[in-house]
Amino acid sequence: MTVRTSHVLVVLSAFLAGLVIFLGVFLFATGQLGPGGGPGPSAIGGPFNLTDQNGKPVTDQDMKGRPFLVFFGYTHCPDVCPTTLFDVSELMRALGKDADRTAALFITVDPERDTAAVMKDYLSSFDPHLRGLTGDQKSIDAAEKAYRVYAKKVTTDKADYSMDHTALVYLMDKQGRFVAPFSLKRRPEEAAADLRKYL
Repeated sequence: MTVRTSHVLVVLSAFLAGLVIFLGVFLFATGQLGPGGGPGPSAIGGPFNLTDQNGKPVTDQDMKGRPFLVFFGYTHCPDVCPTTLFDVSELMRALGKDADRTAALFITVDPERDTAAVMKDYLSSFDPHLRGLTGDQKSIDAAEKAYRVYAKKVTTDKADYSMDHTALVYLMDKQGRFVAPFSLKRRPEEAAADLRKYL
């Protein structure tokens, strides 16, 4: 074995070892690998205790038994939120009667302004299967943490502000476990066919 060949083997071995470590850390961090080497709990999703637009308490336990979508946003959002909620409404329309066997949650990242009454008025423009959830700041913070959501207030002027936030739609299964980000950038019928797989 030449010095050059030996050097290449050492570099290759180091690279492969690093790759194995990286994959292990990645799988553990995303909840696909537990401390004992087996499947671990999902790193996304978990307990929440909020209130819907009708003033009714809603917890993660209430969602068990059906797949559901979760989207975090706020009613003053100028573009991403209304567009996403419109797409969810189109998905629910495409599901037809199966929409009653699923759920879609719109959780505010701006509880200061998004009271239950405000959420009810805002959601009147969208499909009735959409439930808007709000609560005190502590409860919203807990939900954001459970879903690994980034949200930050950005002052636009002395009298107003906007919210930077994660804009993913989360697909959760019947047990409340995270499946994958759910794409709405396709025909509603295609999205509906995908969601029906989890009924």
